[in-house]
Amino acid sequence: MQGIQNRTARIRGVLIAAAAVVVVAIVAAVLIFSGQDDSAAAPQAGGTLASSQQQQGERPDPGRPPGTVALPTGGTAKLVPEQVGDDGALVIPQSLGEAAWWGSGVGAAQGVTLLSGHVNWKGKTGPFMQLWQVKQGQTVTVTDRAGAHWGYRIDEVRTVHKSALATESAKLFSPEGPHRLVLVTCGGDYVGGTEGYDDNRVVTASLVSHP
Repeated sequence: MQGIQNRTARIRGVLIAAAAVVVVAIVAAVLIFSGQDDSAAAPQAGGTLASSQQQQGERPDPGRPPGTVALPTGGTAKLVPEQVGDDGALVIPQSLGEAAWWGSGVGAAQGVTLLSGHVNWKGKTGPFMQLWQVKQGQTVTVTDRAGAHWGYRIDEVRTVHKSALATESAKLFSPEGPHRLVLVTCGGDYVGGTEGYDDNRVVTASLVSHP
């Protein structure tokens, strides 16, 4: 999310150090319920559907692994499955044509599908910069790896200061509760150092169309 040469791929943009404990706990919950650390196949826990399926000895539908995302303003990115590292940071691909995916698959029974990409990288603007232009009611289209399209209507567009993100991490990134799509990038004032930008742009969307 930084436009400078000496930044590494492990950008503390979405899950900043202040939120690391909360987010790692969320990841741990995913692993406990899935029995594995493969986010592409990890089912999520919680919710009425999950309870019903668990009573019947079934696993909640984990959804389909996403392949690409298309923003309503035209930006597109290939989605790469990533995990939260030991330092609490989500690995963000260096390529501006790629974004990180963590959590549920598209169309899952529950839980967040988190997508995070750079605002800019090495002096070039990335497609997730367009999160600063999208509006409530517009549609984000996610194409799964089989080529099927899933439409998510934007419910909320917010700017969250990084110092406030920790208190909202459990709500935003939880693997429990209703399924939703959350897209995150950085922005606001550039403060440099390990912090980068002051703010995060957080876009939340609900599934409205599916194959």
